[in-house]
Amino acid sequence: MDSSYFETRYTPHPDRKQVWQAICEYLQKFVAPTSVVADVGAGYCDFINQIHARTKYAVDTNPDGARWCASDVRFIKATTNHAIDLPSRSLDVVMVSNLLEHLSPQECSSLFDRFDDLLTPSGKIIVIQPNYFYCYRSYWDDFTHVRAFSHLSLRDFLLSRGYRILSMEKRFLPFSFKSHLPKSYLLTKLYLASPWRPRAGQMLIVAQR
Repeated sequence: MDSSYFETRYTPHPDRKQVWQAICEYLQKFVAPTSVVADVGAGYCDFINQIHARTKYAVDTNPDGARWCASDVRFIKATTNHAIDLPSRSLDVVMVSNLLEHLSPQECSSLFDRFDDLLTPSGKIIVIQPNYFYCYRSYWDDFTHVRAFSHLSLRDFLLSRGYRILSMEKRFLPFSFKSHLPKSYLLTKLYLASPWRPRAGQMLIVAQR
């Protein structure tokens, strides 16, 4: 996405950091502290800045993303989402948050071809993604969305790519930061600890090669 998307639909919310602190604590069980991790489509670097790992990369097509990186995160400017300049078999974990819905089927396939090369033999992918099954009323309000996944179609897509599913939460988070739900570290922790997640329109799938 170019800078106009960040200025309109994806403007930074003042509570992003504390909300993502809670999300990262929830996801840390899937990321060993010794891991090499890349956040692809890193945006404001909410995940990669706060997850604990040995080596951390933020990958984005928007060069402005570099200014959001923490001091221990290396920024990689990608000319396309799949043009990631890292060595083969160099990544233990790839994070993809709210990216796949912006890619055509061919672009998505090319991105996963690149992941096939970058991930170690037991590498993991963490996907946070709008779940069309639960957010179809507002899904197309984002003018950059070109493709929709449900928890079932995304699961099957990952299986077709040779991954096995380690965890799938079809109702994980609210659809976007534009939600009217209050946003804080404590409330996010309580939300993720609860079996009842009101207005959840995003899913979480963790898969391993």
